[in-house]
Amino acid sequence: MSVSDNRPVVVMLCTGNAARSVMATVIGRDRTDEVRFVGAGTHSIEGLPMSGRTRRALDTLGLADGTHRSHQLTAADVHDADLIVAFSPEHVDYVRRIHSEAAARTATIKRLVAELKPGPAPLAQRVAALNLAEAKVPRDEEVVDPGGGEDSEFVACAQEIDTLMDQLLPLL
Repeated sequence: MSVSDNRPVVVMLCTGNAARSVMATVIGRDRTDEVRFVGAGTHSIEGLPMSGRTRRALDTLGLADGTHRSHQLTAADVHDADLIVAFSPEHVDYVRRIHSEAAARTATIKRLVAELKPGPAPLAQRVAALNLAEAKVPRDEEVVDPGGGEDSEFVACAQEIDTLMDQLLPLL
C-alpha cells in the first residue's frame, strides 16, 4: 500500500509523551497507514526513550516501537494537525491556553469516540462540525495516567487505549 503525503495528521497528546500518547500512537501506526500519527506531550522532556513499563504494556498487545523518543508539542505540530487527541481534560485546557488556534481541533479521545461521525467528508470538516472550541470538557473524559504506577496499571491503560483506538480509527 502506498502512503499518501496528503494523509490527515492526528496528534496524540498526553502530559509527558511517555505512556498514553505513546501507546495510542503505536496502536494507530500499527493499524492504519491512512493517517499520520504524531505523539506529543504538554510537559515533555524532549528525546527520552520509551519507559520499560510502557514497552511491556505494549508487548501485551503484541506491539513494539524501538524508535520512540519523547516530544514536546510544538507550534509546527499544532499547525500541521487536522486533529489533536487528548487523554485528559487538562490537555485540552493546555491547548486552549497555549495554542488557542487549535482549540477547534482538540478533544479528548473519549469525546471523539462518542461524537465524531464517520463519513466521506474530510476529517477536518467533520471535526469542525463538533464546535470543540466552545465545548465544555467534563473531568470524567480522562484516560487515567499510569505514570508512577505498577506494570499492571500500564497494562490496564494500554488495554483501555486499545479499545478506544479500535473505536476511533474507523472515524478518522
